[in-house]
Amino acid sequence: MAATLVPTQELLPDVLPTDRLGVRGVPRRDIRDKLRHISNARSVFTVFGALFWSFGTVTAAAIVNTWWAYLLGFVLMARGHVCLNILGHEAAHRLLFTKPRLNDFVGRWILAYPSFQAMVQYRRSHFAHHRDEMGPEEPDMNLYHGYPIPPDSMRRKLVRDLSGQSAFKNFQGLFRAVRKGSLEARQIVGVQVVFLSITILVGRPLVYLVWLAAWSTLWRVSNRFRSVAEHGGMIRSKDRRLTTHVIRQSRLARFWIVPYNTGWHLAHHVDMGVPWRNLPKLHKELVAAGWIAEELEYPSYRTFWKAAASGESKKPDLDDAGSGEGSMLSF
Repeated sequence: MAATLVPTQELLPDVLPTDRLGVRGVPRRDIRDKLRHISNARSVFTVFGALFWSFGTVTAAAIVNTWWAYLLGFVLMARGHVCLNILGHEAAHRLLFTKPRLNDFVGRWILAYPSFQAMVQYRRSHFAHHRDEMGPEEPDMNLYHGYPIPPDSMRRKLVRDLSGQSAFKNFQGLFRAVRKGSLEARQIVGVQVVFLSITILVGRPLVYLVWLAAWSTLWRVSNRFRSVAEHGGMIRSKDRRLTTHVIRQSRLARFWIVPYNTGWHLAHHVDMGVPWRNLPKLHKELVAAGWIAEELEYPSYRTFWKAAASGESKKPDLDDAGSGEGSMLSF
């Protein structure tokens, strides 16, 4: 049974700096400039692809208008919200488009707010996460702390996610923020009211129920699996290999849980200025330098989650439903 998820020192070779990477893995200037390049044209196609999957899914369900179409839409929207969420995260880092106004407009109104993501609020807390993972200002400590946990504790967390209990706490925070006058909270609710009104006007209110239910249940489960796989059970350190896991990226995982190269998360934390398209390239640089040893990598997400739920002693479940990294809905 695993006692810790933190890598041992034997798995952390001291090989930096090199002629291509600095002491903490950040690429040197000439390489960094290439890796940080943002393609506006390709980002347009990426955003349209995410919208096609998410809004296209519920539109198709509305057109078919049968019980099985709505059920299928509910399942497929789990990935739809993942796509919107991850690209919203990219926009929060100002890495989606080179023009700040365009980046923030698309990030907020096209990607984030439709999926209940408070991008402006999230940006502030998320940068604290990057400055000092697991430090005193870590916004998501409740989500990452205490792993490995007992299997029964993991099951309780997943039941809360799948039953909508975690989402309900998020919505409570959202409406409290609305009552307190938060502009962004009101903007999120306004976007949702527009969506609901459109579905009522076209005679398909079940479409909005699919949208809401998928976010409140299936996406919550998917998001917990992804978030814990990124930082669960790690510790505060200047060495990002002690704050962020490395997990081999399968095609199935990249499709459903970690699209847009999100699974190369250690590379993202080494240099958060590298857009998602180039994270695999930075990862290869870190591997080629010997900084990421083969033994440091989990062979699959299933292997990691098994280790994460292998704790022996029972601990009280933490109330982590409102974590910022997990949902981007944190008021």
